[in-house]
Amino acid sequence: MSTDAISPLLTSAGWELLSSLDTYSESASLKLNETLRKAGHCPELVAAALTQSRLRAKAEEKFGEFAAHMLFTQAGLEQATRLNIAALHAQRFTNASITSVADLGCGLGADSLAMAGLDIAVTAVEMDEITAACATVNLMPFPHALVVCAKAEDVDLEGIQGVWLDPARRTTSTSGTTRLFDPEAFSPPFSFVEKLADAGLAMGVKMGPGIPHEAIPDAAEAQWISVNGDVVEAGLYFNALARPGIRRAALVIGRHGSSELTSAVPYVPYAQDVQTGPVFGYLYEPDGAVIRAGLVADLARIMGGHLIDEHIAYICTDHPVETPFARGYKVQEARPLNVKALKAWVKANRIGVLDIKKRGISITPEELRRQLLTGSGKGPNKATLILTRIGEDRVAVVVEPLDS
Repeated sequence: MSTDAISPLLTSAGWELLSSLDTYSESASLKLNETLRKAGHCPELVAAALTQSRLRAKAEEKFGEFAAHMLFTQAGLEQATRLNIAALHAQRFTNASITSVADLGCGLGADSLAMAGLDIAVTAVEMDEITAACATVNLMPFPHALVVCAKAEDVDLEGIQGVWLDPARRTTSTSGTTRLFDPEAFSPPFSFVEKLADAGLAMGVKMGPGIPHEAIPDAAEAQWISVNGDVVEAGLYFNALARPGIRRAALVIGRHGSSELTSAVPYVPYAQDVQTGPVFGYLYEPDGAVIRAGLVADLARIMGGHLIDEHIAYICTDHPVETPFARGYKVQEARPLNVKALKAWVKANRIGVLDIKKRGISITPEELRRQLLTGSGKGPNKATLILTRIGEDRVAVVVEPLDS
């Protein structure tokens, strides 16, 4: 995004026009463009205002009502922290009595907003000029928030008590953004993160949820967070921000509120004291945060259940268990995964709507659904299949979802 995309809005007339627009509508945007230009507004201002109106509408999911008073870039919005999650980050600093924080790689300023809202003095650092300009506008209501356009590595941290980092894990080009997988390719690189942690600063780092356990420093607490079933981040916390006695945590946020599952020990693959058993009774699919945190075996023990395979994240119990950490199903039958036999089963049971879930096998649910329903007569009934493997055997489990 060039400076032309926001500079027309950084005037009283530009801001007034943007503020006057109704909620963005894609179908009405062309006509609105023509109307605004006929009213005498220059094409550059109209384009900038409509772009921001569109981004504000998309940003409501992450920023709620605050989005209506903020500026965005497309790439910045894609990577921005949800405001309710940013509030959790900020709470870590207040709990540790940290009153000044450098937000290195602040992006559009979501985490800085949350910290400033808790009266933390924030130095928000962003190397991209356009994104830094947007962050400046977004943080204007907070006199104790300062935006600096610079590289994170170049900032003087003298007198700063805490650091928050959200390393850029994507590279931007004319065709969009591309995810980076090498931690040393992040901006700033992960070696810079470890250097600050070794210096003893109270520090938190937002990482992608796919970070491997072996890449997590021994001194860090790692917390995976899911929102309504979507795993949104893995947060690493060092020194004063790390909670005593917690190495791994899964924070699950949904309509039930928030619940957390924790472990005091690091994750060691294939050394989880896993109990396995047959498919029967009730089958549970752990939340993605629980899986990412390596807490599936811990959850099975808490639920009084067992895994159906030591390498597959499905738990079975002989009675229903109420838990915010997994979605439950009543097992109706388990059968070999045979497409011809399943097609006959679909037809015999007059199934017209088929929900298919899978784990541990290389089948595309959409393609299998098409195969099973083609020529079945499109009956009135609905069914759910869970496809997985137990040892070397591929199985199809017919289940009925439990009410959550």
